[in-house]
Amino acid sequence: MRPEPHDGKVLAVSDHLPDRDRSRVRAADADRTLVAQLLSDAFAHGQLTVSEYDERTAAAYRATTYGELDLLTSDLVLSEPPTTTPSGGSSNDRVIAIMSGAVRKGEWTAAARIDAIAFWGGIELDLRRASFTTEETTINCVAIMGGIEVTVPPGVSVEVRGMGIMGGFEHVSATHPGAPRVVITGFAFWGGVSVDIKAAEK
Repeated sequence: MRPEPHDGKVLAVSDHLPDRDRSRVRAADADRTLVAQLLSDAFAHGQLTVSEYDERTAAAYRATTYGELDLLTSDLVLSEPPTTTPSGGSSNDRVIAIMSGAVRKGEWTAAARIDAIAFWGGIELDLRRASFTTEETTINCVAIMGGIEVTVPPGVSVEVRGMGIMGGFEHVSATHPGAPRVVITGFAFWGGVSVDIKAAEK
């Protein structure tokens, strides 16, 4: 049965359940992904150590119920990240590789913020033919025993702010006034993040 609209919004099935039953409701992939992003933000703001972030992120992707997910964020000060820009376009995107691989290349639209999370996996982000939606694009890279490759075309400004912890985080920079700007943040723990400036293949 489809939930009834409330104040112009359609409520999820779990919104109609008593609080005591929420912990037993099975979570969806979108719920696990959202919690992983919230944990990434908490780590970036110093609320979690590297080991805590590692353990909680792995637990988030193993979680099967809302109760298990709630335990991972119950002691954190968090706010849900925005999902749209004032113009209506997407402002957040996530690329996740858990013991697998993920690739973004060719013609695609880069959001204002991209969270790339590689856990025992690999991610390739090729921006050479991508369209930029804002003047500045932030790519937050988290590589835990995995690797992330970011390729940026010539003519785009690049700033790298990430760090390696028993891992490698390549630092390159380029400044082009008036051009789109790509800021790469995050960390590599027993993993690596590489950044390359290279022209698109013809």
